[in-house]
Formats: sequence, structure tokens, C-alpha cells
Amino acid sequence: MFGSVEEAKAGLMSGGYIADDVTATVVYLAGKLQKPLLLEGPPGSGKTELAYAVAKARNASFERLQCFEGINEDKAIGKFDEALQRLAVELLSKSASVDWEAIKAQLHSQKFFSAGPLLKALQYSGPCVLLIDELDKVGQAFEAMLLEVLSVWQLSIPKLGLIKAENIPFVVLTSNEERRIGDPLRRRSFYLRVEHPTPEREAHILQLRMPEQSSEFHRGMAGLARRCVAGAWRSRPPSLKCLTWPGRLRL
Repeated sequence: MFGSVEEAKAGLMSGGYIADDVTATVVYLAGKLQKPLLLEGPPGSGKTELAYAVAKARNASFERLQCFEGINEDKAIGKFDEALQRLAVELLSKSASVDWEAIKAQLHSQKFFSAGPLLKALQYSGPCVLLIDELDKVGQAFEAMLLEVLSVWQLSIPKLGLIKAENIPFVVLTSNEERRIGDPLRRRSFYLRVEHPTPEREAHILQLRMPEQSSEFHRGMAGLARRCVAGAWRSRPPSLKCLTWPGRLRL
């Protein structure tokens, strides 16, 4: 993904993410050794933003699997389009000579399969970043399903067969620590803890994103964003929404 730690740091900067030496080193090693990167920290601390910055820096395709309670393999991997299969059977059955074995094989091909983020990420021929966001919202059974992808970079899908990665994606796992991610995934991943940025770092981020504004504006906005995070600014208008990372305010 990156040729060196320095290249990773510069690439993340070009993607709008100010990375310290530790972050740049971990990102570089995760890409070099083709291992997932597990990011843990409070909501709004910049975990998701790091995945987007890697994709932007390498001009890579991006797939995001948003985890939620009750998510299943159909959402993550995909499923056969039964309506399309029925339509195909109706059309093909009108033929004078019907080869049902051939039809069965055709119906169980990828042409009739609606791929989810995990399968899509394995099928890109070029670089891809796969974000598995808020993994702490799902149980260990779902984690176990992910192990096949993150260990051997392939998926075994009933009736469709074995799908191997054309190009191993750069995988980012995020957790807001609602529960502890299991040890099997931890052992297979590089780990990085992400905290809310300091006011000085937020000002630096704002300077990068809004270079046309003054230093006083950057410092003021950084302090304002931090007060929103802490919940100290209780009298804000209803129309004002604050984002804690990367130090941006949307009005």
C-alpha cells in the first residue's frame, strides 16, 4: 500500500489526515504485511476518517461494511437475487429444448448474485480499502465469519463456490469499545488506539482543511469543537451540529 513509513505519513497528509509517527508506522506495516488494522477509541475520534484517508492517498476503491445489531451474512457477503432467478427460469423454460442442468448452473453463478461489501472487496483487481465499521456492535459469531476473509482472503459461499481475492484489500476494523473484540481477530490484526485530538492538533487540521482562514479562526474553531465534545456548550442553537473529527463544524 505504501513504500515506506515516510510515504505513509505524507500520503495520509495528502488525504487530509495528520498522522503521527506511530500511526504512520502501523499503517505502513499493516499494508506491507497485508494484515487488518484494528482501531479502537471513542466515537468521533477519527477512526473512520483514517480509512478514507488511506483510500484517498492510494487512489483506491472503497468498500464499507457498517455493522449493526442483527446483521447477517446476506448483508455482509451478499445473496442470490431470487426474483431475477425466477424471471430467468420463466424465460428459459419457453425454449423448445430446455437443459435444466445448464440452467441450474447458470442460476448459481455470479450473474445472479448480489454481492455485499466483503465479496466486492475481494473482487477488485486494483487496490481497495475495506472498512468494517463499528465491529463492537455485533457478536462473536459474526466475527468468526470474518476470520475466513481476514486469514486466507477467500469466501466459501454455498452454491456459488469458493471466491478468492484477486487483490488483497487494506482492511480497517473500527470499534467504539461497546464490547471487547475477540482474541482471534486481535491476533490477526495490527492495533492502534485513537483518541480525540488535542486543541492544538484540531487547529492544525483546520489549517490543513481551510488554509484561507486565519490562525485565530483555526484556534477558535478547534476550541469550540472540543467544548461540543465535552458537552460543555449546552446553549448551542438546534441548527448547529458539531463533528469531533477532524475538527470540522457543519452549520
